[in-house]
Amino acid sequence: MTDLPVLSAVDQRILGSLLEKELTVPASYPLSLNALRTACNQTSSRDPVVSYDDALVEAACRNLKDRGLVRIVWADRGPRTLKYHQVLAELLDLAPDERALLTVLLLRGPQAAGEMRSRTERLHAFGDRHDVEATLERMTAASPRLVRVLPRRAGERDPRWVHLLGELPVAEAPPPVGATPGIDLTTRDERVRSSYDLVAGAYADALTDELEGLPFERWLLGRVVDLAAGAPVVEVGCGPGHVTAYLSDLGAAATGIDLTPGMVEQARTRYPQASYDLGDLRRLMRPPAADGWGAVLAWYSLVHTTPAEMPEVLAGLVRPMRPGGWLVYAGHAGGGVVHRDDWFDQPIDLDFLLQEPDEVARLFERAGLVDVEWYRRSPVTARNESTERAYVLGRLPA
Repeated sequence: MTDLPVLSAVDQRILGSLLEKELTVPASYPLSLNALRTACNQTSSRDPVVSYDDALVEAACRNLKDRGLVRIVWADRGPRTLKYHQVLAELLDLAPDERALLTVLLLRGPQAAGEMRSRTERLHAFGDRHDVEATLERMTAASPRLVRVLPRRAGERDPRWVHLLGELPVAEAPPPVGATPGIDLTTRDERVRSSYDLVAGAYADALTDELEGLPFERWLLGRVVDLAAGAPVVEVGCGPGHVTAYLSDLGAAATGIDLTPGMVEQARTRYPQASYDLGDLRRLMRPPAADGWGAVLAWYSLVHTTPAEMPEVLAGLVRPMRPGGWLVYAGHAGGGVVHRDDWFDQPIDLDFLLQEPDEVARLFERAGLVDVEWYRRSPVTARNESTERAYVLGRLPA
């Protein structure tokens, strides 16, 4: 494998659990869905402790299967039950000692070598901490590199190590490779939240009748409702709620979520025909009474997301979709960053990123979507638009 897979937190927990149980309970491996969910949710040897449901685990496993990281097989004895088998160790060509360390890093996050030695006793017998460190150094020198050491924090005696297969806890994460220069990601979320809170009322006033002057967008949103075929639809980063309300008026069971309390308040007040909740699009969950979303709309909600973050963000939006569901992206077409420090006569601090629709389409395909199509339209001068607009759609295979 020339490139490491990018794993979400759910992916990491699933693969770590499969790697562990393959060695510790070989008689019951591969794992059934129920056994895998229990392994993910166990309260020992896990950090953090989670509470996944069957639908979440099953959908994540389907995605991992499509990416060649999990194999789904029928039980060879007893009831005809689907079981799940990890392929990661084979793809990465892991030695037993490397596999043991990667397993505990996937299950428990950053750890010192001494901690890993005590936590891998059932997986591999390391002689002492120096044996662990020697294996970690070998994994650092591997191609591709599997782990790295974190800078030592104040009061720490030994440095901690992390794997390089996906997202880290926010406090541990380094700037992403290819991060957009000049954008401080450590403060970005708070700046987005506070800036949109400041302009929430004026922003909602300005967008109340926006769709009346946008025939292409009305056509596209109507098509999305048809494609969802009655399944629930969610707009992530819904702002003041006018697009979610339009979907609801077309007959969709539409929900909007937004990071900003002021925007959610505007949406609930102005458009009570739809449902609105506070939420982070990077942690989108399934609808409570369905097997997944029929459509997920990121309608100008990824304009503050850097290109380096896009693959993981899109993977997180795809994960709670139902088979056959659609992901829809809208944004500003082009390249580079536009900074604003004033908006609706309020002082703000926001960076808007432009992305080419064909590049976003390629990311859709990398996320496992099919039937991907994209559109680019000119600015609508009557609305004083200054940028071309990008729209991308893709379907999750059934």
